Amino acid sequence: MSAVSKAFYTPLSLATSVLGGIAAGAVFKQVWKHVGDNDVEAPDPKDLTRSVQEVLIAAAVHGAVFGIVKAAIDRAGATGYRALTHENPT
Repeated sequence: MSAVSKAFYTPLSLATSVLGGIAAGAVFKQVWKHVGDNDVEAPDPKDLTRSVQEVLIAAAVHGAVFGIVKAAIDRAGATGYRALTHENPT
């Protein structure tokens, strides 16, 4: 990857990462509405009125959703970059 290409890809990658984080948060909220026991919000790990099992399930679902969305966004960004520049971003 040339220096010019790297200079172009770095801000693109940063922007897609930020958008991916926002998208992952939105997706997680929708998933939690269906997974959680009629809770709109996922349990806070410091809320001792919630069970350990519920908190850990929420954390696992959150991590899985975030990982999947991040991988999909990164892949789409790399594919788009390659389509524009005919060069792989790595």
